[in-house]
Amino acid sequence: MADDLVLEMRDIRKEFPGVVANDKVSFDVRRGEVHALLGENGAGKSTLMNILYGLYRPDGGEIRLNGKPVTFSSAREAIQAGIGMVHQHFMLIPVMTVAENIVLGTEPRKGILLDERVADRRVADMAKTFRFEVDPEALVQDISVGQQQRVEIMKVLYRNADILILDEPTAVLTPQEASDLFEILRTLRREGLSIIFISHKLNEVLEIADRITVLRRGKTIETVPHAGATEASLARAMVGRDVLLRVDKGAPEIGDVLLEVEDLHVLDDRGIEKVRGVSFEVRAGEIVGIAGVDGNGQTELIDALTGLQKIESGSVNIAGHRLSHTSAREALDAGIGHIPEDRQRRGLVLEFTIAENIALHDYAKPPDARWGWLFPARMVGRARRLIEDFDVRGGGPSTRAGALSGGNQQKLVAAREVDRDPKVLIAAQPTRGLDVGAIEYLHRRLVSERDEGRAILLVSLELEEILSLSDRIFVLFEGTFVGEHTGDVSEEQIGLEMLGGKKEAAA
Repeated sequence: MADDLVLEMRDIRKEFPGVVANDKVSFDVRRGEVHALLGENGAGKSTLMNILYGLYRPDGGEIRLNGKPVTFSSAREAIQAGIGMVHQHFMLIPVMTVAENIVLGTEPRKGILLDERVADRRVADMAKTFRFEVDPEALVQDISVGQQQRVEIMKVLYRNADILILDEPTAVLTPQEASDLFEILRTLRREGLSIIFISHKLNEVLEIADRITVLRRGKTIETVPHAGATEASLARAMVGRDVLLRVDKGAPEIGDVLLEVEDLHVLDDRGIEKVRGVSFEVRAGEIVGIAGVDGNGQTELIDALTGLQKIESGSVNIAGHRLSHTSAREALDAGIGHIPEDRQRRGLVLEFTIAENIALHDYAKPPDARWGWLFPARMVGRARRLIEDFDVRGGGPSTRAGALSGGNQQKLVAAREVDRDPKVLIAAQPTRGLDVGAIEYLHRRLVSERDEGRAILLVSLELEEILSLSDRIFVLFEGTFVGEHTGDVSEEQIGLEMLGGKKEAAA
C-alpha cells in the first residue's frame, strides 16, 4: 500500500507564541481516498493543512509528495504542485460570475481581454463532467451557499489539483447540501483524486472517509480505517474521555412568559416578506426549538427579535416590556442574549482582543466601567474566567479574536452571551463549527440555563439538535409555522413539515 501514497507529512512541528499547535504530527494520504482529519477545536487540524498549503512554514518535520521531499513557501507553490484547498470561509468575489471566479488568475484571453465565452464553456464542461449544478453566468452573490462551495471546489479542479483539502466543508451547509457534497466527493474519489476532509462531525466522517486520523492537543492520537470505527470510539479519541452523545435533561419547570411574539411580519432587504404572521411564546424554564430548511425566514425572524431588522407589523414583548425595536441596544438592555448564526459577521469584532469582545455589550456598565472610566484589568479578569469556564483554546485575554479557530470563536460568543445573565437567550446555530466535546458542554449549559429559569429560543439546522434539546418545537416553512409539537415526535414527521408536507397530528 506504500506505493499508493501520494502525500506524507512526517513529524511536523509548528509553534506559535505560547502554543504548540502541531507536536510531531504524522499524516499520509493515498491515491483515490478520502482521509478524514478529526479533532477538537484547536487540536491543530487547520494549522497542519495550512503548512501543507504553504501558508505556514513548519518548525520541524518533512513533507513528501509522490515520494519526493517538498517545501512550499506560498499557496501558489502548493497549487502548482497539485494541492488545492477550500477554506471554511469561502474566498469568492460576490459581484463576479461563477466562471469569472473559477478562472481568476488563469483567465483565457482574447487579446488583453477576458474571453468570457471560452471561460463559460470550460466551466460548463467541468460542471457536466463532475455533475456540478452551477450556472457559469450567475453572480456568486445570487447563488446558494452550497453552490458557492461547489464553485470553490471547481476553482481547485480547474487548476488540476490531485489533492483536495476541505476545511470543515459542511459547517455552513444544510443537511441536503451536505448530502449533495458527499455525492460530489464520491465522484471525485472515483476520478482518482485524494481528498483530505477536515471535520469534527463524527457521523459525516463515518459516512464519507476511508481512513480517519485523530488529533488531540496538537498530537497524532491514532489513524484507523473506516471499518470498525464508531462515533463513541472516535469521540473518546478526540476528547480523551467518554463523551455523552445524547442530551440528558429532566422535565422542564415552566414559569412565566418571558418572550411573547404576536402576528409578526418582517420583510428582507429586498422588500420580500420573509416572516408572515408568526405568533408564539417562550416561558421561563423551557427550550423552544424552531426547525426549518435554511432560507425559510429563520434569519429574518431572529434579526427582528434582536433589533437587527425592522418589524413591518406585529409585536415583541420581553417579560411584559414591549420592544419598539429602534435599536439592537434596546433588545440587549431588555434582557435578550443572542448567539448569532454568523459568528464572524454578527458575533465578534475579529481585530479586537478576546477581552474586548467579551466586554462588547456591557463595556459602559459596572464592573467594566464606572463614572465614565473603563477598567481594563476587570475586563481581562472576566475574560480569563470565561476562557477557562468555556475551554476557549488558542490564546489568552489579549489574543486577537480573529486568531482563534472557528469553533473557539463560537465558544467565545456563547460564553459572553450566557455570562450576561439574559432573561431570554436566542441561540441561532449555537453549535455550528464545534467539536463533539464542545457540543456536549454547550448542550449541558443550555439545559442548565433552562433549569435556572431562562427562556431559550433555539434555531438550528441540525434536526437532531432540535429534537434532543427542545421542550416544544415549531416548524417554519416559507415564513409561517406549519407544525407545533410537544413531547416525542419523529424526525420523519418534522422533516416532512420542513418541506411543506401535510402535517399529521402533533405528538
